Amino acid sequence: MRFYLIILFCWMLLVAFQCNKYTHSQCINSKISSFQTQCCNEGASVKSYLFQSGEVFCFDPGFCGGDLPAFVLNEHCDTLGFLGGIMGNTTINGEPFSNAVYQGELWSN
Repeated sequence: MRFYLIILFCWMLLVAFQCNKYTHSQCINSKISSFQTQCCNEGASVKSYLFQSGEVFCFDPGFCGGDLPAFVLNEHCDTLGFLGGIMGNTTINGEPFSNAVYQGELWSN
């Protein structure tokens, strides 16, 4: 009986840690933490995409101002470009961002 309780406990721990399936570099985690204090109070998010042979992260500041651009970073925190804004930009490095494959939302308010 004790054996089954230990197995059940281990399984529960495994399931609990699977809830945080988005683990990224310390750099991206740090950017998300600082972004949370600098973004708008409504509609802000950080989403992950596969784009141009790698994972990229789109930091959307939300709805607090007119024409705020979302910035796109790679996994090394290099800025690849901006989306939206006054110009309504839709491309990163000459490729339409509509080609990106959505992976998941890392954070939103």
